Amino acid sequence: MTEPRLPPGQRWVDRLVVYDVAAVPPADPQEVSLRLFGDVDRPIDLSLVAFSRLPQVEATCDLHCVTRWSVRDVHVTGVSARTILDLVRPKAGVAWVIAHGREGYRTNVPYDHFAREGTLLALEMNGEPLAAEHGAPLRLVVPSLYLWKSAKYLSALEFTSAMRRGTWEEAGYHDVGDPWREERFRTQIPPARALKPGAVSRGSFRVSPLARGARICYR
Repeated sequence: MTEPRLPPGQRWVDRLVVYDVAAVPPADPQEVSLRLFGDVDRPIDLSLVAFSRLPQVEATCDLHCVTRWSVRDVHVTGVSARTILDLVRPKAGVAWVIAHGREGYRTNVPYDHFAREGTLLALEMNGEPLAAEHGAPLRLVVPSLYLWKSAKYLSALEFTSAMRRGTWEEAGYHDVGDPWREERFRTQIPPARALKPGAVSRGSFRVSPLARGARICYR
């Protein structure tokens, strides 16, 4: 039996809807960096140039917003989260990854979801560098969770054993956010601050070599 492609409560739309919690921050490639810190053996700050030299993967996935829309077959290119884990070596007991955006946004991602093979840090979408409204120059993409967990304008990843809620989690959104379980809110009643973040799907995948890395195909 074929696994359903669309999570419960979702509908297909033609394109991504853009939501932000603050003004889109300007991005000077010479000044943008990614800080990797917290409960790790090797904390590091990477310039955008240094980050771009890491091994890359390409992924095609369906994106699912907590506000009930989904987009098919979005193609993203970037660095696998597993490459980041190999780089920083998280300590035993790490259970959460806090993603920080340059505009002040934060979200807490369960470590086991961050560490899945499909999770990546994206530089491109649909064959083009990320547009400003989609998180340029770097965003997190977590295929197993609603899109609000895929922080835009990514500036830091903090590895921690302690659960700390982010921007929307503090407002009442679910701490995990699995679209297949409809984990939208911590209670059955949507929070009063329920503005519309957004997400990415689960699915089977295969990996094959590419000149720039590997291709992960979601179905």
